Amino acid sequence: MKTQVFLITPPFTQLNTPYPATAYIKGFLNTKNISATQADLGIEVILKLFSKEGLENLFKVSGLKFKVGEVSENCKRILALQDEYIKTIDSVIAFLQGKNPTLALQICQEDYLPEASRFAQLEELDWAFGTMGTQDKAKHLATLYLEDISDFIVECVDANFGFSRYAERLGRSANSFDELYTALQQEPTYIDNVLFSLLKDRIETIQPELFLISVPFPGNLYSAFRSAQWVRKHYPNIKISMGGGFPNTELRSLSDSRVFEFFDYITLDDGELPVELLCDVVLNSPPLEEWPNVGVAKRTFLLENGKVVYKNNSLKSDYKQSEVGTPDYSDLFLDKYISVIEIVNPMHRMWSDGRWNKLTMAHGCYWGKCTFCDISLDYIKIYEPIAANLLCDRMEEMIAQTGQNGFHYVDEAAPPALMRALALEILRRKLSVTWWTNIRFEKSFTRDLCLLLKASGCIAVSGGLEVASDRLLQLIDKGVTVEQVAKVTRNFTEAGIMVHSYLMYGYPTQTIQETVDSLEMVRQLFEVGVLQSGFWHQFAMTAHSPVGMYPEKFGVVKETETIGTFANNDINYVDKTGIDHDKFSFGLKKSLFNFMHGICFDYELQDWFEFKIPKTKIHPDFIANALEEVEDFNIKPTAKIVWLGGKPIVEHFTKSKKGNSWEMITLTFHDKKESFSIQTGKNEGEWLMQMLEKISVSKSKIYTFQEIKSDFETHFENFELFWYSKPVNTLREFGLLVL
Repeated sequence: MKTQVFLITPPFTQLNTPYPATAYIKGFLNTKNISATQADLGIEVILKLFSKEGLENLFKVSGLKFKVGEVSENCKRILALQDEYIKTIDSVIAFLQGKNPTLALQICQEDYLPEASRFAQLEELDWAFGTMGTQDKAKHLATLYLEDISDFIVECVDANFGFSRYAERLGRSANSFDELYTALQQEPTYIDNVLFSLLKDRIETIQPELFLISVPFPGNLYSAFRSAQWVRKHYPNIKISMGGGFPNTELRSLSDSRVFEFFDYITLDDGELPVELLCDVVLNSPPLEEWPNVGVAKRTFLLENGKVVYKNNSLKSDYKQSEVGTPDYSDLFLDKYISVIEIVNPMHRMWSDGRWNKLTMAHGCYWGKCTFCDISLDYIKIYEPIAANLLCDRMEEMIAQTGQNGFHYVDEAAPPALMRALALEILRRKLSVTWWTNIRFEKSFTRDLCLLLKASGCIAVSGGLEVASDRLLQLIDKGVTVEQVAKVTRNFTEAGIMVHSYLMYGYPTQTIQETVDSLEMVRQLFEVGVLQSGFWHQFAMTAHSPVGMYPEKFGVVKETETIGTFANNDINYVDKTGIDHDKFSFGLKKSLFNFMHGICFDYELQDWFEFKIPKTKIHPDFIANALEEVEDFNIKPTAKIVWLGGKPIVEHFTKSKKGNSWEMITLTFHDKKESFSIQTGKNEGEWLMQMLEKISVSKSKIYTFQEIKSDFETHFENFELFWYSKPVNTLREFGLLVL
């Protein structure tokens, strides 16, 4: 059967795993019996470029630059070593795809790969290799090798090339379409032609009626337009639509009619219903005179009588998350993605290394208040969680389809209660999975909840500390304090879950003193070991955030009120403080690099900057003191009690003292790491065994603290005395959780 819809992600996003948007839409179209094929043209272009044949062609094309002498010594070196690159490229790619693991030994000998300028950093990073295994070190060296070739492509073949973005400059802050439009009138680049050859094969094979292009980032925009341009020229009967993160945030006030020389439609926000309505029109073949009009549409831009119009006249409501189906990764080359390692950042490594199935626990954000965030847009504003049992159903379906049991939950902020329910369901079903997600550092993440998440397979969380200043966190309306973040990160860290923090500088009204104090807070968090990863972002004002909509409330002034005809998201502004926040960028990032590797905590903060900064006003033990505060041990009656351990081995014995004897019981438990025993009176021990069986994580019913207390008190007295006794305290250390 001929495919009706063709979905693509244009170059480039990630090398190691597919961006999930097309898989989400294909999963939905499955529920409507609409046949669809998808492709990640990013990885396909990379694999065509980085192959023996691809490099042979690349070095031939690069010759034009060399004839006029416009190349660096680095590129001359790479060209001189071209035979070595051509000889090794297929083996290296296979190694990074996980198909050639024995090559690691040869790569690590450091006389196998040709080396250019990227390898110059190795001397600086020798100390870091001590913590890496052979496979990881080889992946890092192979990554440098690919980056050398990338540098060659940028200088000698296509200046817009980048592994995870292409011509990103043309898509970023493009208030006017002029520059991108001009670029699209030029002759196609070498990489454009590689893209076109792949498109040609697919379009001829699939023969779709509707071509959907997902554009998640500015770095996908140029190639999205190039793809649309090529299909429009060679297959004018195919209708073309754009959706995804870029139009959702950037193109909400689109008015430039030239965009529709390339696209028939641009849809905003959740794509399921808009795409279904487009399918109704396109696939049902209405009379030609009805084109390009769409009678009924949902959040769709199109051209009507030469002008851009926005249609949102459908009375149908968007689909509930329970109705959109399971993401479908079929058609994608899941065994051909390549894992690379950039040594700098542990969380960024997770982004670039390994194959992850992408899922969402909840649509939108349950907090929805942060003043720098796009909280006015539906993707944040409309919060809808998905039931834990349905999430696990989808996980099991995706494991069966992809053969991969790693999951990245791509939530804006995963809700703690739903994370708890998901963890319990994973454990109940005895699923062996690995997962990570984004959170808010809120106090709901207790020690016991973190232990539960770890037991279910959670290996990492990321969350926004933003500006580590309580005044600014309040202005941001983050709903946390630095002290609270420290305690929550401690709970995750002690449970064995890696913590990454998003950090921000240059927020409106932020003073130099607050920047310095924020850095000191971050230094202490790494020094006490409760943060393992972080990244500094400079504040950017966006059109759909409270700061962008009401800048006067935050002490900033927009440079212009003019609304561009193309992209309108990033807003240029003037901060009344007059501080040049850019100058802090290098020092903040350099210090963080060292803190992440556990060094330089004794440096003065001034040492990171080449200009004078004030001394910090933060007490040197602020974080350490916050972590020493005694936690509240009061347990709410509604708290849920769960036992992660197994059944004990029972031994009876008699204990005598001063002529009196008691029947006693020893319960011996074995977990994956060790064994331990507790002793109680016979009756209490037998009650405890029965209760542990009832509250086992494998059971569907969850008991509350009050229910356990009431049950105990039908047999015995002094429940509190029993609960806080040594045997129960021992069980609390080994998996008796209060949630």
